[in-house]
Amino acid sequence: MNEPAPAVRLRVPTEEDAFAWHRIFADPDVMEFHGGSPAELSVYEELTARQRKHDAERGFCLWTMLDEDDTVIGFTGAQPWPHESFGPVGEIEIGWRLGRAHWGRGYATAAARATLERVGAAGVERVVAMVDARNERSIAVTRRLGMKHVETYTTPVSKVTGYCFRLDL
Repeated sequence: MNEPAPAVRLRVPTEEDAFAWHRIFADPDVMEFHGGSPAELSVYEELTARQRKHDAERGFCLWTMLDEDDTVIGFTGAQPWPHESFGPVGEIEIGWRLGRAHWGRGYATAAARATLERVGAAGVERVVAMVDARNERSIAVTRRLGMKHVETYTTPVSKVTGYCFRLDL
């Protein structure tokens, strides 16, 4: 029997969300597949500012994810693939990152499904998800979304293997 999807709300990130993201992503377990170590607050300040711009210009971004108590628990959403030297250049990438305390409850999948609805409504016809090949949790989310593994990449600097999953909307 399938558990009901948890209540999750998405909002355009605020300036204050940079502090929340910095705090909940300071966990080495969360950052294992995202560079391995916590990022400085300035990284999240720049990231949240960039996402507000994406939302204003495109109608989608990496949204702040809130649980049923309106607590910031991570982000999910979509943005243009940020690299020009490798990967799915020119495509719209969906992604998610969740605070460790909220893993295993269905939040990432529920928020990613909401992301697919929103980006489809904004006129996006296809999305990709780039996932570290060792990240079984995120690979499982791509499967639940119905995404298909289409390519394998090696990142140019860290030499990490990543999988590209694709989904037509």
